Amino acid sequence: MNPPTAAPTSPTDPQKFIARLRQSLADGSFQRLVLGRPHDAEPSLEKVLARRVLLRGEEHLSMVWRHRTKDITKNLPLEAAVEEVARLVAQQFHHAHLVTRGHDIQLMMGKKGQWGLRIGKVSAPAAAAVLPDPEAPDAPDAATAHDRTKRHALSLDTPFLAELGVTDAQQRLVPAMARKWRQINKFVEVLDHAIAQSPLAQRDAAQPVRVLDFGAGKGYLTFAVHHMLRAAGRVPEVTGVELREDLTTLCNDAAARLGFAPGQNADGGALHFATGDVRSFAARPIDIMIALHACDTATDVAMHRGVQAGAAIILCSPCCHKELRPQMKAPPLLQPMLRHGIHMTEQAEMLTDTLRALLLQASGYDTQVFEFISPEHTSKNKMVLAVRRARPLPAAQRQALLAQVQALKAHYGVGRQTLEALLDEAPPPAEPAPH
Repeated sequence: MNPPTAAPTSPTDPQKFIARLRQSLADGSFQRLVLGRPHDAEPSLEKVLARRVLLRGEEHLSMVWRHRTKDITKNLPLEAAVEEVARLVAQQFHHAHLVTRGHDIQLMMGKKGQWGLRIGKVSAPAAAAVLPDPEAPDAPDAATAHDRTKRHALSLDTPFLAELGVTDAQQRLVPAMARKWRQINKFVEVLDHAIAQSPLAQRDAAQPVRVLDFGAGKGYLTFAVHHMLRAAGRVPEVTGVELREDLTTLCNDAAARLGFAPGQNADGGALHFATGDVRSFAARPIDIMIALHACDTATDVAMHRGVQAGAAIILCSPCCHKELRPQMKAPPLLQPMLRHGIHMTEQAEMLTDTLRALLLQASGYDTQVFEFISPEHTSKNKMVLAVRRARPLPAAQRQALLAQVQALKAHYGVGRQTLEALLDEAPPPAEPAPH
């Protein structure tokens, strides 16, 4: 008599998720993957993102470990990538989100420590929405190929790109840097247009253009600004300010190798990086003030520094809007909407940047708030651009703008807003700072 055979074990939800991932890669329906809610991992780790790329004729998943202050990228062959995702789900993450052309698949760990798998269908319009832009340099297929051509503000043979690892020794775009490449080009386009609309457009090209970039990081955009100004026949005096000393050292070494350090360029101008932050760095006259992803009220401090310095252009990408949210009270009409925490948070962000824009307008600037890079490329995608007007704003218009600030604050029960407080302590100068 043969012993009874054991009943086959049903696959677990994580196994089903990994099977779906493997299948989507095999049939070409894979769109994107995000792993979130990390546990038992480095404290700074926030999530892992994955997308398909084609490297030397072989498909890979480009996986980015996103930390608060850095990104780590690994390009893995598909099967190795699937195994790595299975390991990460088992050991480090409580949420996995896979989007294919037909399905939205989420694996989540519940409060009782049990996995749950949700599989929803993606409608045709929604599926199209998650497809990468076919003109984007990081688009998979017609889509995954990295050799598509597109006109950019910078060319891939620009020397600083190789120094910072955006391109390789053969001046080819490093696949993992494709999104950074797109961001750099978009930023240069925005700034070039702003300069054309600003008082700097009328300035003698022999006069230096003084740029201060707070939160410069690895210097991608700082180097890009320096390059753009030189290419336009200007004399750039560019300073990047960064808290992390290892990054300022890295950037200064790169600037020296390229001949951009102070004293190296016979035509004048320089590119230099200093260790510090927006609150402690000494005030100085500047023409262009940049602060990308300065956290919470650091954006207000940076804007105020720009106003006080008489900057022709103030360019900020706000981050971590925390100041107003605890102060806000939902107006009666909006209570049904704002009782949801996520809605109140979004309203706080909108209110914060609206107040900033109004205050900059009242300080003598034409101001715009717009999307910098679409959300699939970065979650921090809002830009505030202020360009100094050639003529002072009439007093009546200025008072009307300040009245709008007070009305909005009163509507939401807000007391203090940092940029307003700083401007009240030290009103902006009547004229731009002298050169």
